[in-house]
Amino acid sequence: MLREKLSQFHTMILIYMIQTGVYVFSIAQNEAQFFGTNGWLSVIPISILVCLNIYLISIVYRLGEGRSIFDILEQSIPKFILVPFYLAISLVWSLIGCLVAKQYVLIFQMFAFPTTNPMVFKFFIDVLAFLLLTKGLYNISKASTVFFWSTIWLNLLMLYYVGEFKLERLTPYVFQDGGNMVEGFFQIYLAYLGYELCMLLFPYADKKTKLMKAALYGHLIRTASYVIMSFVSFGVIGHELLKQMLFPLLDLLAYIKLPFIERIENLFYGFFLFTTVITLVMYFWAAGESTRRVFPRIKINVHYFCITLVAFMLSFIPKVLDTIRDWIMILGYIQMGFAYVMPLLLIILLLMQRRKKAV
Repeated sequence: MLREKLSQFHTMILIYMIQTGVYVFSIAQNEAQFFGTNGWLSVIPISILVCLNIYLISIVYRLGEGRSIFDILEQSIPKFILVPFYLAISLVWSLIGCLVAKQYVLIFQMFAFPTTNPMVFKFFIDVLAFLLLTKGLYNISKASTVFFWSTIWLNLLMLYYVGEFKLERLTPYVFQDGGNMVEGFFQIYLAYLGYELCMLLFPYADKKTKLMKAALYGHLIRTASYVIMSFVSFGVIGHELLKQMLFPLLDLLAYIKLPFIERIENLFYGFFLFTTVITLVMYFWAAGESTRRVFPRIKINVHYFCITLVAFMLSFIPKVLDTIRDWIMILGYIQMGFAYVMPLLLIILLLMQRRKKAV
């Protein structure tokens, strides 16, 4: 069956949007807590590490000539071994997606609708995600581009704080008065997760897509956004006060005052629903791609419905933000391992397959 291929621009925006989760609200707090003075610089070496991982994935893409990672695995590994892996990674992806959405809902409830049951909002977000999933990846990528233009302008709000920015709040010191930098590394790396899903886009791209360049450019745009936002946060608030804040970005947005709107940060926060939906949709889509290898005869929309339903039921379990953070951290470790181990495994398998062909 012929698939409509992704364009480079749509793919770049898609990778950017997957990485733009609710973690953006607290990344400055983590930078200050774990890295201390000028902690905003910490995103740069972590971003470089992500770039190296993307390069590793690009080797797989080149050696495999655009073949699906599932096809590469199944050519060398028995299916009965892969089935538990497919189901396990599908569970991880669906849980990451649903927990990101639940985290957004709880924060939204905290600031805007404290008396409303958060699962009501979660239900409607999941319905929206399912409807978008049924349209296919190409339409998801186009929707993400629309959502991108609906949210990227929020970065311009950082110009509002030019008058409040003080260089002395940055201090001349780097990474002093912080905490456990190793833990901080993993905490901030979570803000970049999502780029690894480009491994599943191999069959949906062609030479015009320039998939790996698109993934790299999308990641670099996300990095630039993090750097700008964190730099302004440290220069306006200072690292000591940032340590005490739960969601520094929302506190920054609360500084903005308009004569005809009260609590404008709630309005701005609503725009981040678009990025949350794309993150949720892409992780559910990835879970669907995995379960299709186990149950190939079931219609794809049935896969998505089951994944959405199971994830929605599981999202009832964590009820507070701390529990969700702990779950996301554990799943994040798994996803980080997948991001590095999977390309290495695929490269080994592809080299072995080439050697067999040569013989």
